[in-house]
Amino acid sequence: MATEAQLRRDAVQIFRAALTGADPQARIIAQMRRFNLTRFQNILVVGAGKASARMAVALEKVLGLRIAGGLLNVKYGHTAGLRQIELNECGHPVPDKNGIAGARRIAELARAAGPRDLVICLISGGASALLTLPAEGLSLADNQATTKALLASGADIHELNTVRKHLSAIKGGQLARMASPATVLTLLLSDVVGDDPDVIGSGPTVPDRSTFADALEIVKRYGLLKRLPKAVRTRLERGAAGQIDETPKPGDAVFAGTKNVIVGSNRGAVNTARKAARALGYRTVVLSTTIQGEARAVALVHAAIAREIRASGQPAKAPACVISGGETTVILSKEHGLGGRNQEFVLAAAREIAGLKSVVLLAAGTDGTDGPTDAAGALADGRTIVRATAKGLDARAALARNDSYHFFENLGDLVRTGPTGTNVADVHIILVG
Repeated sequence: MATEAQLRRDAVQIFRAALTGADPQARIIAQMRRFNLTRFQNILVVGAGKASARMAVALEKVLGLRIAGGLLNVKYGHTAGLRQIELNECGHPVPDKNGIAGARRIAELARAAGPRDLVICLISGGASALLTLPAEGLSLADNQATTKALLASGADIHELNTVRKHLSAIKGGQLARMASPATVLTLLLSDVVGDDPDVIGSGPTVPDRSTFADALEIVKRYGLLKRLPKAVRTRLERGAAGQIDETPKPGDAVFAGTKNVIVGSNRGAVNTARKAARALGYRTVVLSTTIQGEARAVALVHAAIAREIRASGQPAKAPACVISGGETTVILSKEHGLGGRNQEFVLAAAREIAGLKSVVLLAAGTDGTDGPTDAAGALADGRTIVRATAKGLDARAALARNDSYHFFENLGDLVRTGPTGTNVADVHIILVG
């Protein structure tokens, strides 16, 4: 029977294989070689996201000096060596003034594009926060407060981005409107369950199917209306009443010259992880690439699967590997500590697999950052709770105050990769030896 130490090494190796499968460079190069560029006078590159710098590296390999210029908003530290395209580092997940300054410059570049120009837009996870340009009457503080409230409420990415689009002057298809009549080619690296283009990065060049009424309903559903800044409440209420113009919708003429292409998703990462697990000798099952829900609840299901494999050999006999992907949410306590959805997921699961032999569970974000921490996620085995207790750590208390980071940091069980150059949501791995 494999030791926990070997299972831990295998889990990390399988996760790193997932990162390889999430690298968008090859698909970007292939896409650009198929695209006819001869009819364009200028090629401009704009965009945002935690993986957009690495996406731009692939673009420069293909286009080189054909790129007349460009600007990308990226998260602090998520950079790459580029020659033709400028990078602007800014705040995520809560937007900051650098993000607004970069978004204004991106808007200016788009508006300056002419009918014979090509605007290539690179969008990856994180773009919603990084590409912030408040709508008329709203401030950076208004956007920051709204983002924080929605993140703490447990709203999922679809709900969060529906609200964001209706508080923005650039999201929800509005960047395409700025660039029209230029041709717009958007390359999307999806971190969204279901790969909806209008949700990825809040769809700056994609027709927006959501409405002000949808955004207002989401805010009310989470009991946030009275807690949000007055200017935000007023805008959503006026928009829902038809007093403010909607974001551009499907069929709008501004999208006549726009093409949106997905160049990577969670499914690619999970499929590569599956191949790696099989190569290591595990009977491998992909549970789903559309996992959503509250992190603790989803973790309990994964822990139950580990127990079932150990007890009955279902859905796969040991040595077994079960892989899933998606994006969970966390509801923060009032006096919360430090952590992220993947660390919280593993902490909840650790309590459920306590005492099981040769069982390891890992959960991590493919972008290399889990919440406002320097870790991608964490891993645990059947001895995690015993080890924690010996160190004076209380798993139940840590979970209650959302302090999973310090719990796993003390155990040396954080998964750290640094910025990965990709972002296709999260990967969860169960190994049973």
